[in-house]
Amino acid sequence: MQDFSFQHYLLGLFAVANNIPAIPLYLMLIDGLSRKEQNKLCFIATLSSFITMVVAMVTGMGILAFFDISVNAFRIAGGLLLLGTGFNMMNQVEKSIEKAGESNLAKKISSAIVPISIPLTTGAGTMSTIILFTQDIHHFHFLELKLFLAILTMTMIIYVTFRYSPKIVQLMGPTGMDVLTKIFGLITIALGVQFILTGITGAFPHL
Repeated sequence: MQDFSFQHYLLGLFAVANNIPAIPLYLMLIDGLSRKEQNKLCFIATLSSFITMVVAMVTGMGILAFFDISVNAFRIAGGLLLLGTGFNMMNQVEKSIEKAGESNLAKKISSAIVPISIPLTTGAGTMSTIILFTQDIHHFHFLELKLFLAILTMTMIIYVTFRYSPKIVQLMGPTGMDVLTKIFGLITIALGVQFILTGITGAFPHL
């Protein structure tokens, strides 16, 4: 069992659960909405991300046990998944949301959950990361508290980013956003490589 710090968990989550890739889609989604409707979509997208992270933390190890998947195998698979996520962020292309029925708030709420919250903000890479964190701290409540606080802090960061995304984009510009996304992509790739190395070391300790 490794005694990781709160900062370790937060940095790991920040690399894979940031909503920078979702901002272009989110801005298209809130275009033309009132401030009240924008705040509602921001809350829904953020709450969906929080629920996704907490569910991964609470049930992740149980899911592995149910399917009889070893932690080392999941580390390697999760690492490969993070590599794919990181490379996608490094080579991100502009995406768009289908505009049909934009006036329908219910459809926009659905889009705030999928794809903006899941998978663009908290996707499979995020869930894999959290599950791998929890396997190291199972039954150690002080470490579980650190991870939960990191999730809570990440949730607040996600909310603030969505809430002020128009100003952030205006401040940084397209080039700044592209550079920031690539930086997070590089961190995600490094995290994926580390997970793979740890999984291989655990599965083949004599290598």
